[in-house]
Amino acid sequence: MVSTSLWMETEILPEAGALKGDAHCDVAVVGSGIAGLSSAYELSKRGQSVIVIDRQGIASGMTARTSAHLAPLCDDLMSEFRKLRGAENAKLFYESQAAGVDRIEEIQASEKIACDFRRLDGYLFQGHGMPADIIDQELEAVQEVGAPVHRLVGVPLKGCESRHVLRYPRQATFHPLKYLAGVAAVCEANGVRFFANSPVEEVAERDGAVTLRTAQGQITAGHAVIATNASIAERFQLHSKVAPYRTYVLAFAIARGELPDALYWDTEDPYHYVRLQTGPDDHEFVLVGGEDHKSGEANDAEERFARLESWARELIPAVGSVTHRWSGQVLDTIDYAGFIGREPGSERIYLAMGDSGQGLTHGVMGAMLNSSLILGEDHLWKSVYAPDRKPLAAARNFLRENMTILQNLAEYVTPGEIASLEELKLGEGAILRRGLEKIAAYRDKAGELHLHSASCTHIGCHLHWNSFETCWDCPCHGSIFAPNGQPINAPAVSALRPVQR
Repeated sequence: MVSTSLWMETEILPEAGALKGDAHCDVAVVGSGIAGLSSAYELSKRGQSVIVIDRQGIASGMTARTSAHLAPLCDDLMSEFRKLRGAENAKLFYESQAAGVDRIEEIQASEKIACDFRRLDGYLFQGHGMPADIIDQELEAVQEVGAPVHRLVGVPLKGCESRHVLRYPRQATFHPLKYLAGVAAVCEANGVRFFANSPVEEVAERDGAVTLRTAQGQITAGHAVIATNASIAERFQLHSKVAPYRTYVLAFAIARGELPDALYWDTEDPYHYVRLQTGPDDHEFVLVGGEDHKSGEANDAEERFARLESWARELIPAVGSVTHRWSGQVLDTIDYAGFIGREPGSERIYLAMGDSGQGLTHGVMGAMLNSSLILGEDHLWKSVYAPDRKPLAAARNFLRENMTILQNLAEYVTPGEIASLEELKLGEGAILRRGLEKIAAYRDKAGELHLHSASCTHIGCHLHWNSFETCWDCPCHGSIFAPNGQPINAPAVSALRPVQR
């Protein structure tokens, strides 16, 4: 079964063409996921002329690979966030994320967007073999930030009747691409212009403007929002404070009413997460995710899906067949809050970077924050997400995540994964050593070889093959390349260097 999410059949602005020639606007938005389209919505509603540009199709990136939980509490636990950022910032973080959920609810209602939005309870439950004191610590932290919470015992999952639980009222969920289709339609009606399949190759600020250069044209704007999650504008400083992780999701068919409609997630590491999505007739879909790992550090998707399916069938015996399976990439920051606001050293470039597992709420609240800052307004949330912040308490996370770079670069002196190209089977990719060079080699289903440098074009890290997604992953900062060498995920903007056979 190929990697296809439950949302991907929803097509958004398929007629959007590539940028050709020059264009001008008040604000250019790079990236058309929820952060980019939300930014276009907020800015166009406030009278700004906006252009949205994307290297692929509109809303075809990581937003299409979410599990679509709308949970405003820190994905890595509020108790952990409080340790790193203090009580005041923890409170502002919760309030801003909750405001993002409120904004989605407001927009889908006012714009009449049918996207299955609903409020529901969320349950954080004690994972198998995990201590109960995690629940107690989290209860204290959540109460301190002012979020409604109730301590319980038991959730409606098999074998979890005696687990310690926190219930969070007024969480939410929706169909993310139906929502974005509606937002994009409103944006278009408000005069927003969209350009797809137009990779931005350079972002520059000069003479009181920002220029975005593509292979066939250029956009000149008063301001730019780089909403690509991993920024293509900032080269290294902020990327050293983030780490890419791959997460896996299965969708199962289930009869309606077999599982109470709620969000569920446990305290295991990596944790599991569960939610329902409306399906046809008398059926629904159960989405079960987890089995996360650092991007590029494992190529065993089949084993991870098998463990995920086993976990799901044990706790939810009513699930039927697997209907969809996919993976996505999240970009964790070292202190769990995104980098949102003006790029350090810039006057007119704004970032929306680092979803930390909460890309939907980060994307919407980040659009609210950046729109205010672009229009010259101060904002209460600015310090929480400031890209130039230096979270000293997160130094341990910084050192741990950046060990990946040192370990990765050391791979350039190791042997290749194959000794010759003849070892490559159809549809397989592997690293070949040729003298001092490492080659990323892929043989497609027709037998044609695709050979490129195994060096990521961002800062030169060693790439790893991803069999399930059929791509090359960079473990350092999350760049992803197609088998033909073209970048398909930031921060890389340049293609891999071709290598002759």
